[in-house]
Amino acid sequence: MSLWTRSHQQPHGNPDKGTDTDTEAPLQEQAPSPPADKDTGTGTDADCDADSGTGTGTGTDTGTGTGTGKDTNKNIGTDTDIGSSTDPDTDTGNGPGTSIRPRLLRVLAYTGTALAAVLVVCALLLPNQVTALTPGAFTRIPVEAIFGVALLLVLPPTPRRVAAVAAGVLLGLLTILNFLDMGFYWVLDRPFDPVLDWILFDDAESFLNDSIGHAGAIGAVIGVVLLVALLLVLITLAVVRLGRLADRHRTVAAPATLVAGTVWVACAAIGAQVADLPLAASGAADLVRSSTEQVTAGIKDKRTFAKEARIDAFRGTPPDQLLTGLRGKNVIFAFVESYGRSAVEDPGMAPEVNAMLAGNTQRLREAGFSSRSAFLTSPVAGAGSWLGHSTFLTGMWIKNQERYRTVTTSDRLTLTDAFRRTDAWRTVGIMPGVTRSWPEGKFYGLDNIYDSRQLGYQGPKFSWAPVPDQYSMAAFERLENGKKDRKPLMSEIILVSSHNPWAPIPEILDWDEIGDGSVYDSIQRSGKDPKEVWKDRENIRTEYRRSIEYSVNSLVSWVEEYGDKDTVLVFLGDHQPNATVTGSGAGRDVPISIVAHDPDVMDRIADWHWQDGLTPGPDAPVWRMDRFRDRFLTAYGPTGGAR
Repeated sequence: MSLWTRSHQQPHGNPDKGTDTDTEAPLQEQAPSPPADKDTGTGTDADCDADSGTGTGTGTDTGTGTGTGKDTNKNIGTDTDIGSSTDPDTDTGNGPGTSIRPRLLRVLAYTGTALAAVLVVCALLLPNQVTALTPGAFTRIPVEAIFGVALLLVLPPTPRRVAAVAAGVLLGLLTILNFLDMGFYWVLDRPFDPVLDWILFDDAESFLNDSIGHAGAIGAVIGVVLLVALLLVLITLAVVRLGRLADRHRTVAAPATLVAGTVWVACAAIGAQVADLPLAASGAADLVRSSTEQVTAGIKDKRTFAKEARIDAFRGTPPDQLLTGLRGKNVIFAFVESYGRSAVEDPGMAPEVNAMLAGNTQRLREAGFSSRSAFLTSPVAGAGSWLGHSTFLTGMWIKNQERYRTVTTSDRLTLTDAFRRTDAWRTVGIMPGVTRSWPEGKFYGLDNIYDSRQLGYQGPKFSWAPVPDQYSMAAFERLENGKKDRKPLMSEIILVSSHNPWAPIPEILDWDEIGDGSVYDSIQRSGKDPKEVWKDRENIRTEYRRSIEYSVNSLVSWVEEYGDKDTVLVFLGDHQPNATVTGSGAGRDVPISIVAHDPDVMDRIADWHWQDGLTPGPDAPVWRMDRFRDRFLTAYGPTGGAR
């Protein structure tokens, strides 16, 4: 409450002895005293919802003046309004006071409130997929806003402020989760897992470091952290501001909330839509529910999967009964990074890729090799290659990091370890994408692993790819396959030149030109800059296609140059590329091909009904990737070739 002191009115003509200053005008003698003035002050509220006590007023008995407080009286004396502010811009003169500052404050206050409302509504209606970002998505009625206002109106002051802050923080976190979902759907074709996916941020930072350099990666990380913090702060402040506004104007807010709730219920009941979306929205609530269910399902899935991993039809198979149909063969399992079904079916890429595959099919025939192809459905898309590799080799559906940890710490028989257990093969891994220790290698049953540091490569990196694919195949030939008087080989080879960001791309060289890889220096320097390529989606798709052509050409060229009658090559994609290349809804299928010189190798899989050649057609069989291990071990086991 304002406090003030007021002195008695002095006789006319005496000077003003108070703290307010009046400019006296000449007075007519014996004129009656003027009536008490009216308060014409105007207050400003930085939040549009609270009186600040600032005002201007006119009121005179013999002149005009300015003062502070709620009233300006003709009485000569002191008006002191505790907690109010004076306006130094108020004019003094013969007319009403004017001020630019209160008007500016009002404009800023209205603008701030409007922006706060827009931010909160957009956060509540924000979808979690990029493809759903349409104007219609933001023209709906969020039920969370109705419940939020209703709750704030019934709470006492202190709990209300606490609830507003808590709601703002929660909404900020949900908004961040929506953005994470957008990124994961775009790159991995699935939502973000709030329990299991944190490890992927380390992989993302490593990818940025390899692709755009250490400084660029640090800058990107700092920028993301700042944006997250800013988003949390702004949304929290916006919710608090709107909550205070509703409280100050509760006589309007309460009935408006009731009307909005009634409209929402009616729209939900009749299924009203806008832009093919429900007008009655509950996106934030749905996100909370789905995230909670996801966490609960993840905890349950860990226990269930551990039990499933212990069920293995080949666990007790004697070593001398494993892979009898491939004894004496040199078997290669090669993964081509990001080689997806879109490469052979997307109209913008398929003509060139299929022409390359057809040409390579013919080249293999001329060298005495036959081939058959089909599709496998990978558990991942866009990234997560190791999950695809482990699914293929273990016969388990490895869709997340928790499953990967579980299976790689078990005694599950892998396809590669099956070869090792027979003692009929030497098992090796060519892993150019591995740049540090990889303890999981023991789980896969590999006698020796050559990572990027052990391949003898002295050339440059090609963006993310530490070693070009053709060099990896040349190193394999030098280190293992070309040795005389050796055991038959079972080799797992990971080809990484087709890894995102798909630029620059190496060139196919004569095998005797490769040497230690220094020949690639000039090729890398003359290649395309990935930062320039990624400015245009069509350029990205073109370079992706070219990278697939390079990887497959490297394999086929090696078979032509070094393959023999005992060579068996199985090569496949590990996952589809991200949605920048494929667009939305492209699925998770990847091509797989088997190449062999010995007709008996192909005869054993005749009942698979795979299509001839390296190009799987639209009607080619599609298997889940985790089904391959058992079918392969069966086909090449003791009874696989029986007729």
